[in-house]
Amino acid sequence: MTVDLTAAEVLARRTARHHLVAPAAEGPAAVARAVCGVHAQVMSAAELSLGLRLTGATRSDVRRALWEDGTLVKTFGPRGTVHLLAAEDLPLWTAALSAVPRAGAGTSDEARLTPVQAEAVLAAIADALRGEPLTAEELGAAVVGRTGAWAADPVLPAFGGWWPRWRQALGAAAHRGTVVFGPDRGRRATYTHPVRALPGSAPADEETALRFLVRSYLHAYGPASSDHLARWLAAPPAWAADVVSRQRAELEPVTVEGAGPLWQLADERVAPARRTVAGAPPGVRLLPYFDAYVVGSHPRDLLFPGPAADRALNRGQAGNYPVLLVDGVVAGVWHLRRSGRRLAVTVEPLRPLGPSRERQLEEQVDRIGHVLEGTATLTLGKVDVGPHA
Repeated sequence: MTVDLTAAEVLARRTARHHLVAPAAEGPAAVARAVCGVHAQVMSAAELSLGLRLTGATRSDVRRALWEDGTLVKTFGPRGTVHLLAAEDLPLWTAALSAVPRAGAGTSDEARLTPVQAEAVLAAIADALRGEPLTAEELGAAVVGRTGAWAADPVLPAFGGWWPRWRQALGAAAHRGTVVFGPDRGRRATYTHPVRALPGSAPADEETALRFLVRSYLHAYGPASSDHLARWLAAPPAWAADVVSRQRAELEPVTVEGAGPLWQLADERVAPARRTVAGAPPGVRLLPYFDAYVVGSHPRDLLFPGPAADRALNRGQAGNYPVLLVDGVVAGVWHLRRSGRRLAVTVEPLRPLGPSRERQLEEQVDRIGHVLEGTATLTLGKVDVGPHA
C-alpha cells in the first residue's frame, strides 16, 4: 500500500531529523551522521551548520572534534565536494562513493588522465601520504617524482590559473580511502592518509556500503526518489535507480499530497493512527551557505515555493545563498559580514515576519554570534550581494 503524506508531515520529519526543531545533545559527529555529511568547502559555513544544531556549541567545539578528538573527518564527499563526515563511518562512505560512476564532465580529452595514468597517480598519492601530512604542492612533487613529468602538466582551469593534471585524481583517491584532509598549515590545506588519522580504517564491502548510503539518505531526506538520490550524489540516474531497486525489500512507496512515487524506509513507517509526525516545523531558522538541509531536500518546490525559488536558488542550485527558514520552508536570504568579533547579519525576508517571528529571528542571530564566538547584530533589509559572495 502506498502511503500519502502531507507536505507539513514531510517538513516536520526532515527538520526534526536535521536537528533543526531542537538542538542535539550529542557531539558534532552524531549531527554530521544524521544529515549525511556537512558541506565544508567553506569551513566557517560548516562550523555554523554544525554549531546551530548542537546545544551550546561553538566553532571551537567543531574544530576540536575534527583536529583533536578525531570524531570528524574532512574529505571529499557526495558530488566530489569537501564534507565533514563522522569518522567512524568513513569506511562505508569511501566504499559507497567509490562505486558511483563518474562521467568526467568538464574535463577535455587532452586534459583527462588515461586509465593507466589514473592508476599510477592513485598509487602515488597513497604511497606519498603514508608519511607526514603534505600540502598540495608537496603532494604534487611527490606524485610527479613517482609517476613522471606528465602529471605536472598545467591542464585544469582553476580559480584564474591552472592546476596540474594529477589533481583530477584527488577526489577519486579520497573515495578509495587513501586521502583525507590534515590540519591546515597556516593558510594552506594539507592531506594525509586515513590510516594515520584513523588507524585500522579500510573501505567496507560495496553492497553493505550502498545499503548504508540509501538508508542514510532516506532517513535524512526521505521520502525521496532515485532521481533525487542521483542529484544529491551527482550520479547517473540509471545507476541510482538500480541501487535503490536493490534495496526495495527495505523500502515502501510514498506520495506527498498525491505526487510521487517516492520511497521511505519501511521500518520507519508511521502508523495511520499516528500520522502526525512528532514535533512541529521549527519556526525561524537561519542556515548558512550549502547547508545540508537545503542541498539534499527534494522536490525543490516543496522547500523553495514561489518567490523563494527566484530569490534563493542559483540556476536551480540550492546552497549558494544562506537562507531564512520559516516552518521548514525557505522564506528569505541573509548575509554575514564579519569584522573581528563583530558580526553584522542582514536578513531579507520575502514576506513580513510579524513580532513573534522577529523575536525568533533575533534569537537565531544571537545563536550565530555564540557559535562563531563573536557579537552579532541584526538588520532587516535588502541583501545586496550575489550568490556565494
